[in-house]
Amino acid sequence: MYTRLASISETLRSFLHAGMLADVGPGGLAGFFSGGPMVTSLHTPQEMAQQSLQGLSVWLYRVVRDETRLNDAPIVRPRRGGLVELLPPPLPLRLHYLMTPLSDNNPDTEQRVLGRVLQLLHSQPELAGAMLRGDLAGTDLQVRVRLEALALDEIARVWEALEGSYQLSVSYEVTLANIDSIAEAERNALVESGHADYGLMVGS
Repeated sequence: MYTRLASISETLRSFLHAGMLADVGPGGLAGFFSGGPMVTSLHTPQEMAQQSLQGLSVWLYRVVRDETRLNDAPIVRPRRGGLVELLPPPLPLRLHYLMTPLSDNNPDTEQRVLGRVLQLLHSQPELAGAMLRGDLAGTDLQVRVRLEALALDEIARVWEALEGSYQLSVSYEVTLANIDSIAEAERNALVESGHADYGLMVGS
């Protein structure tokens, strides 16, 4: 579905926000994110700053085609009456998210928030089951998350596009983000059995 991007973004945002709320105890982040001044948002860091929001920006900044999965086979779906539908394979994508903590220029809190993000996604690199949101909920899909080792000039270009000064941030890549095709399915009859046929060869 074309809503897959929004569903994956919300899945990631919800997982990270729940992880912040679970960080209870002395010095934990739960007090900041539970009805406090901090939020987990899909807005860009600049948009959050303009709205005077603090917390964590989970910003989808790049979408690219997954070249390693372009040759995926069509999806075969059985139908009644001895037919099958061959559905065109979905468009495989890789999503890139910039994780940026914002805390009113408080580097200690920002580093703790980013450290919690790294801890959560290192401990849970695959999001599935009850963690899924949107049209992913109730499916058996898995959202895989991987920390990207971007060079300083690469991440600097992202901040140049934001027209803002560089802030502490990291990038994560999410895979298995598929956009379904809207092309009509091709229907074919099933081959239920084969029968040998015999003939007699005679000379002229």
